[in-house]
Formats: sequence, structure tokens, C-alpha cells
Amino acid sequence: MTLDYEKLGGLVPAIIQDARTKNVLMLGFMNQEALDVTERTGNVTFYSRTKQRLWTKGETSGNFLRVVSIQEDCDHDTLLIKVNPVGPVCHTGTDTCFSEENTYGIQFLSYLQDFINRRHQEMPEKSYTTSLFKAGVNRMAQKVGEEAVETVIEATNGTDERLIYEASDLIYHLIVLLTSKGHRIEELAVELQKRHKE
Repeated sequence: MTLDYEKLGGLVPAIIQDARTKNVLMLGFMNQEALDVTERTGNVTFYSRTKQRLWTKGETSGNFLRVVSIQEDCDHDTLLIKVNPVGPVCHTGTDTCFSEENTYGIQFLSYLQDFINRRHQEMPEKSYTTSLFKAGVNRMAQKVGEEAVETVIEATNGTDERLIYEASDLIYHLIVLLTSKGHRIEELAVELQKRHKE
């Protein structure tokens, strides 16, 4: 990286984003030394403008920010650091410095997709997902059909709780089937977006 530290007197803003939920957690500042320490230790380290020194997030609280990736913007004067946070991020005890909850929401489907992709690549023993991949596409398609029928039954004659449970099984098995065919759940979002009319 060739960062331009001169615009802000030796510092660059560092946007901290949860690698799994994609939520923005906080904004800090780094100088070259802070970036070097961050890259070396794997824990986000800032330059504290208040303390006038390097400061590793979590050094007193234990709520570290574990680095997943670091990238610079197109102007080479801002960093985007994706992390896995350990505990609340804000010193006030909230999940983010913007008083928002750091929850997955719909983004969990992408996380689940990545997890299922890893299962497909690694095929660990004693994994239900592995057993589905080994059973083949016909079995995976059959499971999608079974879960779809169970979802319909719960929608028409069951409880809301069971409907959510069975619909979740349906989505999981659909992702497994898509993965086996070389696709991702996000492709469905793209297709739905194409069809959507305001």
C-alpha cells in the first residue's frame, strides 16, 4: 500500500467493518507505525489523537478487533479494515460506536453460504453438510422438495414457530443444492433484483 498520510498531518482514517455482518463498527486514525503494528499482530492498532500514542483496541478491555483484511481506497488516503470483533466495540459498551446493534440480519445468508462453501471444499467427516454433498444432487434436490412440502404444511396448518423452523431448513438445503451446482445464494438476489419493478 502507498498511503497518503500528508492530507491529515501524518494520519489516515481507518473505517472498521465487521467482516461477517458487514456493519460499520467505528472510525479511527492510523499513522504508518499503527498500520505496521496492526499488520504484524493481527489486532487493530490506532494512533490516539487524545493520548498522542499508539493504542491497540482492546488493550485494557480485552475487546480486540481481529483483522481479516485491510484495503485502501482509490485516493490512497483511507483504509477499510474488516475485522472479527471480540466483544463490544465502543467504550460505552455498545456493539458499535454509532449505538447500533451489530447483528447479521440478511447478511447471515452470505456468511452461511461461505460456511457451506468451506464444507464443500474440505468435506470434514461427521458433518451433515458433507453427507449431503456425498449423497449427490438427487438427494440434495429431494431434501429441498421435502423441506418445501413441510414449509407449506406449517404455513397452512401449523404454527408460526414451526413455519419459521421449516422455512429455515428449506433455505439451508437450497444453499447446499446451489453450492453443489456451482452457484451462490446471492445469485438469487441478483435475479430477483432484475425482476423487481418499483
